[in-house]
Amino acid sequence: MNKITPKSYRKKQALELWNRLKPVKKLTPEPIVYKHKGTTIAEDGIRICGSEEFILSVMSRLKDLLEYEGPETRIGIAFSQIQDKETKCLIPDAFRCSIQVHERGHEARHCNLAYGMMKNSVLF
Repeated sequence: MNKITPKSYRKKQALELWNRLKPVKKLTPEPIVYKHKGTTIAEDGIRICGSEEFILSVMSRLKDLLEYEGPETRIGIAFSQIQDKETKCLIPDAFRCSIQVHERGHEARHCNLAYGMMKNSVLF
């Protein structure tokens, strides 16, 4: 059996790649299929850790993801303060935020069409 080496970028390579990216490249996540079972680690998603202010500043640059909150897809988001694993005490100004896009089920799509849900109407 051949051992497969996972693709990895050294810091210099990653910074060069990042620097070459166009600043207005549109985010195009592949939605997670409806009723997906198991881990979603291999699916498109974003995880941000740090202070609440830092996370909000990163989120402000990801606003084009909001278009995925609509009749056919929804945004899955978990945004919470972090607890110390051992003491269960909250860690001051330490947060995590995970964002993924999910397909809506047939029932939700049908209800959205029947009741006229407009894109982003949930957000406003």
